[in-house]
Parts: sequence; C-alpha cells; structure tokens
Amino acid sequence: MAWECGIDGCGAVFEDVESTVVHQATEHERRECKVCGTVVPDGYLAIRHAFTEHSRAEYVRAYGASSEDVRNREELLEEIEDVANMQAIAQELKR
Repeated sequence: MAWECGIDGCGAVFEDVESTVVHQATEHERRECKVCGTVVPDGYLAIRHAFTEHSRAEYVRAYGASSEDVRNREELLEEIEDVANMQAIAQELKR
C-alpha cells in the first residue's frame, strides 16, 4: 500500500507509513499547537499530539473543528497506528 503526504497538497508518495511520517516531520514546517503552544512536527505527529495530549473538546475549540473533522483524524490515527512501527520512526527522527 502506498502512503501519500497530505500536508498542503505535497502529494509525495512513499512505500511505507514510516517513511511518510519521517518525511512529514523533517521536510515540512513545524506547527504550534493552538491548545498548548507546543511546537510539533506537522502531519501525523501534530494530530497525534493534539489527540493524546488534549481532550476532543479542547481540539474542537482551538481549531474550530467539526465532529466530522475529529472523526476523520481519529480514523487516520487508528489506521496509521495499526501498521506503523513507531520505534522505527522514533529512531529515524533521532538521527
């Protein structure tokens, strides 16, 4: 299965999810979390931060998100976490 970077219409395609997440973290600008101000890599890691560090209500208020936006991001997180080797991603990002 191919994975596509969805940040700002980037469209870069990768053979595995780990390469996609590393690309997002290293090739795109970091973003400031609108809930707590922490600067995080864009893409999957930003969504993961928002949904693990903050409540859904905080996310909705800070980002003006709809319930559909929340569901889409939760589904994306679940899809990635089902197949991603998070240890490999962490090791690659430490380099």
